[in-house]
Amino acid sequence: MGSTITEKILARAAGRGEVHAGDIIEAKLDLALANDITAPLAIAEFEKAGFTEVFDPARIALVPDHFTPNKDIKAAGQAKKVREFARKHGIVNYFEVGRVGIEHVLLPDAGMVAPGDVVIGADSHTCTYGAVAAFSTGVGSTDFAAAMAWGHVWLRVPETVRFVYSGTLSPWVTGKDMMLHTIGLIGVDGALYQAMEFAGEAVDGLPMDERFTMCNMAIEAGGKSGIVGFDEKTARYLESRPAGSRARTAGQVFAGDPDADYARVLEIDASAVRPTVSKPHLPSNTAAAADLADVPIDQVVIGSCTNGRLHDLRQAADVLRGKKVHPDVRCIILPGTQDVCLEAIADGTMQTLIEAGCAFSTPTCGACLGGHMGVLAEGERAVATTNRNFVGRMGHTGAEVYLASPYVAAASAVAGHVATPDDVGAVKGGPR
Repeated sequence: MGSTITEKILARAAGRGEVHAGDIIEAKLDLALANDITAPLAIAEFEKAGFTEVFDPARIALVPDHFTPNKDIKAAGQAKKVREFARKHGIVNYFEVGRVGIEHVLLPDAGMVAPGDVVIGADSHTCTYGAVAAFSTGVGSTDFAAAMAWGHVWLRVPETVRFVYSGTLSPWVTGKDMMLHTIGLIGVDGALYQAMEFAGEAVDGLPMDERFTMCNMAIEAGGKSGIVGFDEKTARYLESRPAGSRARTAGQVFAGDPDADYARVLEIDASAVRPTVSKPHLPSNTAAAADLADVPIDQVVIGSCTNGRLHDLRQAADVLRGKKVHPDVRCIILPGTQDVCLEAIADGTMQTLIEAGCAFSTPTCGACLGGHMGVLAEGERAVATTNRNFVGRMGHTGAEVYLASPYVAAASAVAGHVATPDDVGAVKGGPR
């Protein structure tokens, strides 16, 4: 019997010839990461346990991205703990304000993740890195503390569910719509502690940025990880990154076996997927965007670790070009990294968004978790390209969040209600 790509990656990390779903293994880590919320907790546990050294200062990443630039005194104190720990232990990959980005955009773009890697992060959306054919998953701060000391992690090898997307996507339909559609089909626990493997011609046709989006939201279906097999697009992406990711590709795992054992295989007709929205208060509560035109909104957020890449901002700009944000709507742009900001300046994307009436932020997770830079008041509604719409997720428990793609979010900003690009007269593939 063959092995899935996830089983192959974990077998390599465990130093075994093969592993199978259900096996308990000790896996060697290629990268461990935490942010300004989760790292301080881990640092306290690390020091409480009496550890005095990290396993490898070059394979730990500390990314203060949630409450930075510091929103208040408490946030400043959290960031200070991370900064001092990084200095004390010589952490190579500590990213200060001005150089930081949203962790799950920043780290792969910085060349820190390669195919076949095993990555853990004290953040649930660490599953994002599966887009480059890595096994990546979130852990708690205590697990991260131990990982910083030992460089290994205990794991139960997950079953794999293979999602095969056939057909060609319709105009304005993206990987975000495919993922929201999928979560709507299987539910928020539909892939509980399973690896979600995305395949098929529709996935093959997606740009890397949209593959990152799909893997990012695996956790919203309960998945242990998300993953896409290695192909030419992956190779081109890695070649465009700094040398780190290219240097580690030799001998790594790129694909599963044809006779691999899957827990199940779901076939989805991607050509039937429409621009999709998740209504409050679960990512699985999905509906077609076109059916929600009676939902007025107060705010739009475009960005986050889910949709904060240049590709996403360009999609928003394609809709907003020559238009204005509705006078009753606040539209906030949260780019993924400083490089995304520079690229958006260089190609005119930032100018288009600002001229349309958008507020362009420094890279931060703030609005996504209701921390800062876009907190909702009681009774307000937002359309957001983020990943969660739980009660109180972006502010007051009486607020509502609708999850959508950058295309739908931008169209909603113009219309003042949930809308599709067609509703506001956007032209696909128009001039940039």
